[in-house]
Amino acid sequence: MLAAIAAAFLAGLRMERARPAVVVLGVLVAVGVLAVVAVPAWTVRGTSFVSLLVCAGMGPWMVGRFWRQSQELVRAGWERAERAEREQQLVAEQARLRERARIAQDMHDALGHDLSLIALRAGALKLAPDLAPPHRQAAQEIRAGAAAAVERLGEVIGVLREEAEGRAAPGPADAGIPQLVQEAAAAGLDVRLTVTGEADGMPRAAEHAAYRVVQEGLTNATKHAAGAPVTVRVTYTPEGAHVRVANDAPAVAPTAAAPAAPTAAPVNAPPAAPPAAPPATPVAVPGTGGRGLLGLAERVRLAGGTFEHGPRAGGGGFEVSARLPRSAAVSVPSPAPGPAAVSPARELRHARRRVVRMVVAVVLVPLLTALALVTVLRGWAVHTAGRAVLDPADYASLRVGQDRATVQPFLPEHQVPYHPSVGDPPPRGEGVTCEYYAMTAAAFDDDRSGDAYRLCFRGDVLVSLDALVE
Repeated sequence: MLAAIAAAFLAGLRMERARPAVVVLGVLVAVGVLAVVAVPAWTVRGTSFVSLLVCAGMGPWMVGRFWRQSQELVRAGWERAERAEREQQLVAEQARLRERARIAQDMHDALGHDLSLIALRAGALKLAPDLAPPHRQAAQEIRAGAAAAVERLGEVIGVLREEAEGRAAPGPADAGIPQLVQEAAAAGLDVRLTVTGEADGMPRAAEHAAYRVVQEGLTNATKHAAGAPVTVRVTYTPEGAHVRVANDAPAVAPTAAAPAAPTAAPVNAPPAAPPAAPPATPVAVPGTGGRGLLGLAERVRLAGGTFEHGPRAGGGGFEVSARLPRSAAVSVPSPAPGPAAVSPARELRHARRRVVRMVVAVVLVPLLTALALVTVLRGWAVHTAGRAVLDPADYASLRVGQDRATVQPFLPEHQVPYHPSVGDPPPRGEGVTCEYYAMTAAAFDDDRSGDAYRLCFRGDVLVSLDALVE
């Protein structure tokens, strides 16, 4: 018995699936039913079979199964805690990378624009006619330093910028496009602004993208087409906004000529202006690889618009343009992995429900199984007793010494499988056989249910009549 209990418990603890145990249980029940049908006398052992099956089989197996699942829940809880910690670290890392990309983009847009304006102002100062040679040299150094700063900025952007960006973060666009153009004009850039329509109702992301388009266009014109006129056109329509920044081709530097003969200058005349310096050549930014335009295209896309850039059709120069809708931008999923879809509180509730269900199963399944088996056995016993009921009047008409031929017409065709262990022991001797017949088939007849008549024969002669009443 103890060995069976231990084996059932270990089976429930080690088995990953419950199906094999269910199959074994079904086979045992089927064998028991077939045995009772084949040998009706074994019906009296049905209670012992059910007790052994439930107490030494199902019960310990269910307890082992419950213990296994509880251990799995504990292990799954620790694994989830570790996974949540790793996911939290990934989320923090992705947030840091997105912030790095945002800082890099803002540095390129804002700081690069400001440095280009500084270089433009220094170039204009260098060409001032009344500037002393030392100051002219200082202006040249300022311009060279600004160009070097732009190069170093490109290197920094190459380090900070990631291939994939998150959402475009709000930048210093509150000043507006007119002030941006005014600052560029004050720095010496030949720029004209034309605004058509009203900007009321434009989304914040679209306004920010429009500001960045103008800023990037002015910056590129300052670096790569110094001295060329720039045209900024902003057209607002009911559908959205069209922003266009175009610059002409930079002027071609005059070819070197033979030095002219010196001429006499009037006395006390102001010094002649120095020869015009050739236009500034485009400032090469090593390592940037057009990141400004790439980042700008991403900003416009995040705002729901389209972006184009390239040489102007028909003539020299360069043009950037963007079309931005008035409707809100479509949400773009972040590349960073989000938190788990199922919250810890929800998983905890699921785990608790699983534990409760398992506890209920451990208690109810063996009980319900035992109840079902006992009910089946009881029903089979009632059915068997119904075919073996000896009428009390017929029993009263029987007498010891009658032969079987006289007694047989009063007897049922079947006997009961149980033999009550009450009353006097049956007669013993060679050739003695005893037959048992039920007093009633009523399962709830407390007075006679389970009682029987015992008729013993020696050969074909009735030698004993007993009513076995418990």
